[in-house]
Amino acid sequence: MTFIDEVLNSDQLPPSRNAHSWSKRVVVGAGLIAVCAIFYGVYSLLGGSSESNDFVGPGSGSVEVTVSRGDSLTQIGSSLLSAGVVKSIDSFTSAAANNELSSTIGPGIYTMQSQMSGESALALMLDPASRASSRLVLPEGLRLGETVELAARATGLPTADYEQVLEKPDALPLPSWAESRPEGFMFPATYDLVGDENAELVLGTLVKRFNESANNINFETRATQAGRNPYEVLTVASLLEGEVIPEDFAKVAAVVYNRLKADMPLQLDSTVSYALGLNELELSATQLDTDSPYNTYKVSGLPPTPINSPGEAALEAALSPAKGKWLYFVTVNPDTGETKFAKTYERFLKLKDEYRDFLASR
Repeated sequence: MTFIDEVLNSDQLPPSRNAHSWSKRVVVGAGLIAVCAIFYGVYSLLGGSSESNDFVGPGSGSVEVTVSRGDSLTQIGSSLLSAGVVKSIDSFTSAAANNELSSTIGPGIYTMQSQMSGESALALMLDPASRASSRLVLPEGLRLGETVELAARATGLPTADYEQVLEKPDALPLPSWAESRPEGFMFPATYDLVGDENAELVLGTLVKRFNESANNINFETRATQAGRNPYEVLTVASLLEGEVIPEDFAKVAAVVYNRLKADMPLQLDSTVSYALGLNELELSATQLDTDSPYNTYKVSGLPPTPINSPGEAALEAALSPAKGKWLYFVTVNPDTGETKFAKTYERFLKLKDEYRDFLASR
């Protein structure tokens, strides 16, 4: 007979006028609860309780974890477990199931910590700081050569690999109207790297990102509706990126189109700098006399190609220029980018004087 049976059949229960009274049931129930509590305590002391499958806290140290292309959250949890970041796959996947942002975790190398809770591991993976060492960041307005340098540095691949791809750009997903000219199509954005990239894959990704952005703003259709070739609009966007700050993109686009319509040379220092391989916008008279199809002081019309890779804001401004009859603009304060516009040559000369005054006051 078990101890529980003894309790149920014990003659030591308090006397009652009714064998089925509530008092007897309460006493028996209390006895059962006490017995269960005793058994649970003994079971716990003997190590019978289940151990937590999660660490506590943010962890410590530094551990690199690679997420491959197409990895599921379970596979990511497995990688974290193998690296000693989390205590179990479930601790990570359970945290991820409660956070809709978990679906944004992309491939790449993540800098994590050892013995993190599932929640902490998820939070760190969603923090861009964990990806800083495995990202290619391309700002707006980079020339093709500058893009290659940054891509080579970020991926560890030699620049020669990228140059070889660019020598035969038909391998890249350029739009048909690009006519195999890659300058201008390396879209400025932040790209996650895994470590298994080659030069063709990297450059192809940048061009695909351009195509996505162009589709988002209906670039080709809107250019055609405006009576312009999309490649010419892309070239104008690159001029905006090379000349002024984003706040003035639309007004400078108006200046460019107004001068083209009037058959006036654009006279932009940025195009001459491109021809010379320089980044300066303040050029000497000798430099401005350079013989080059990119010298818009000597050659009318647009330069033969874009001079950099413009971002979406510049593309949008080139599609939708401001309404105005300006023919000139002068950045009167290069430190702040303050730019003023003029419809007449006389007003333009006054703006030039204002610019010279700024230089004299420095």
